[in-house]
Amino acid sequence: MSYDLPVSEPVSVIRRRADFLAANRGLRVARPGFVLLAHPNGGQGRRFGITVTKKIGNAVVRNRMKRRFRELLRAQLPEAGLPDHDHVLIGREGGVERDFARLGEELAAALSRAAQGKGDPPRRRPHKHRSRRA
Repeated sequence: MSYDLPVSEPVSVIRRRADFLAANRGLRVARPGFVLLAHPNGGQGRRFGITVTKKIGNAVVRNRMKRRFRELLRAQLPEAGLPDHDHVLIGREGGVERDFARLGEELAAALSRAAQGKGDPPRRRPHKHRSRRA
């Protein structure tokens, strides 16, 4: 007796800066521990990338957050990820302290919102004041 299980396509990693910048033009779904960006990639399959800035903490903290995100994405993207899209997780402050199970629930909710096309409004950039030199 053989069971034919559906074979999910492999999930690859985004490595080029241009792909990260392109993802920034896509759908944005914000959650307390992270921001999910989803952007069509022209038939290159499901891909993911992770960004954690130095504002989050030192190298130990940033690497721990990236390991947690990587594990969540590898578990959920094959089934819940958008086909032929790049998925980028941007770490937010406090995300490393969040419960791993809760992060998983938030990622599932964010992926389902992205699949429905329901993104959050784009961030407003802070207005920089010009000096009034005469």
